Amino acid sequence: MTTDLVELDRRAVLATVTTAELVTSDRLTLPTPCAGWTVGHLLAHMAAQHRGFAASARGEGADLERWRERPPGPHTPAEYADSAAEVLCAFAEPGVPERVFALPEFGPDVTVPGQQALGFHLVDYVVHGWDLARALGVGYELDEEAAEPVLRIAEAVPDGPEREQPGAPFARALPDRDPGAPLDRILRLLGRAPAWPKNDQPDGFRVVGS
Repeated sequence: MTTDLVELDRRAVLATVTTAELVTSDRLTLPTPCAGWTVGHLLAHMAAQHRGFAASARGEGADLERWRERPPGPHTPAEYADSAAEVLCAFAEPGVPERVFALPEFGPDVTVPGQQALGFHLVDYVVHGWDLARALGVGYELDEEAAEPVLRIAEAVPDGPEREQPGAPFARALPDRDPGAPLDRILRLLGRAPAWPKNDQPDGFRVVGS
């Protein structure tokens, strides 16, 4: 894969930071496309994932404490901005795609190549960007250059019975009767209803890294 995932990921993360700047204390309790999660919970999760991936890029990600979520509150939007800056700084270091990333949330001693970890993070924040924008009622546009690689990664996520297990990263993929735009296809592949909240969202939906 010749795609510059570091650059695509940087753009996706910065887009989420711009959206997160719209989160005020009174909006922290708004519902999101992630079943059972408020905006505050979503931002807290996103911040924790940034910190975990940043630690993994530095060779320190095997410690689950690095991935721990902090309870949401009025401080969460500022913490999110700080965590985004941390991961972007970590990913900007030379040779990150060639490093080995520890991803302990997927199981003890799980490691993946840096290029694959970057792909996971990119998909996470493209979709999280949509989650957050949808919850706040603002627009979201998928970076045209990110569309193909993100769709390719989403298509590779297994859609078997494991998605129905408690704590599974994704709900089962939704029917793709009208493929539509790449973003809609990505969302359906990962169990999201693109027209949320107009469409029912499957129960048990969780996001990558959760």
